[in-house]
Amino acid sequence: MRTSPVIVIALVLLGLVPTAWAAEPPALAKARTLYNAGNYEGAIDAAAVARRQAQWADAAALVIARSHLERYRQNADPKDLVAAREAFGTVKASALMPRDQVDLFIGLAQSLYLGEIFGAAADLFETALTRAALLGPRDRMTLLDWWATALDRDAQTRPADRRRVVFERISARMEDELRQDPGSWVANYWLAVSARGAGDVEGAWSAAVAAWVRSTLSPETTEELRADLDRLVMQALIPERSRVMNARDPQEAVSALRAEWELVKQQWK
Repeated sequence: MRTSPVIVIALVLLGLVPTAWAAEPPALAKARTLYNAGNYEGAIDAAAVARRQAQWADAAALVIARSHLERYRQNADPKDLVAAREAFGTVKASALMPRDQVDLFIGLAQSLYLGEIFGAAADLFETALTRAALLGPRDRMTLLDWWATALDRDAQTRPADRRRVVFERISARMEDELRQDPGSWVANYWLAVSARGAGDVEGAWSAAVAAWVRSTLSPETTEELRADLDRLVMQALIPERSRVMNARDPQEAVSALRAEWELVKQQWK
């Protein structure tokens, strides 16, 4: 129902702390700057120079791997995904600064996700989430969205009778998130999606309505969340809810549900 988080890789990976780079060699600092500017070929070249210094080889390899992931996202050239995996494989986590360690876990998870190994990707995203205090609020929410999306994609690969446990895992995490931050756009959206995935269409409807109302608690994400919720309700929940209503006229049931949803939107602008 939503745009894949593949398009927001950079949102997770750009939150580096400039003061932590002070002692780094110029080539590595340049590589980071070029990466942040979207010049991935330049970042790879600069990081390759920094990689020759043993002390910075792991941090430089991380920049190279991340840059190849971004190039793969842009061009879908399998060679970039292979190169990213190879570079990640040379990185020793113990040699990295704590913030770079988070990027390593995220990068490994993204590599798995882009290779369509979704369950393992979710596990590594969850590892990164245990250190999410090192991320900015928006980056942490994006990482949480990656985690939920990976689990959702994993569920789609399973037989229907084995999907519920995956969606219950998402639901439990999002309920906990909402207790801490009722305005969380990620938690509000995924609570409705996970209820639907678990087969609880009525629960998903209620969660979507509640999310619409709570969306104003975080004004900076209200528009984004409401757009996602509207697509979820209109494209999935209304057709599915109309089918379980067993109405004599299915089209009439759809029209009634659309009117009900529009009333919610009008009452809670």
